[in-house]
Amino acid sequence: MLLKVGARISMSRRGNCLDNAAMESFFSHLKAEALYPYDIRSVEEAQRRIEEYIRFYNEERIQIKLKKQTPVEYRRQLAA
Repeated sequence: MLLKVGARISMSRRGNCLDNAAMESFFSHLKAEALYPYDIRSVEEAQRRIEEYIRFYNEERIQIKLKKQTPVEYRRQLAA
């Protein structure tokens, strides 16, 4: 299936789950905060909620590990 859409398989060494930890954490938050609490009835509604959550996660949701900043604020500070 990946080859049909032009995607490449990306895997770490066997037994090394650290590469996926950040994305697994994000997907966990996405499902718990933006999908499971709602009765989603269409692909379009799911896509809208996911897009809204990604914007919220990057621009509004403060994160303690980023010194109580949003990811966008943290990156701007690093770039300054």
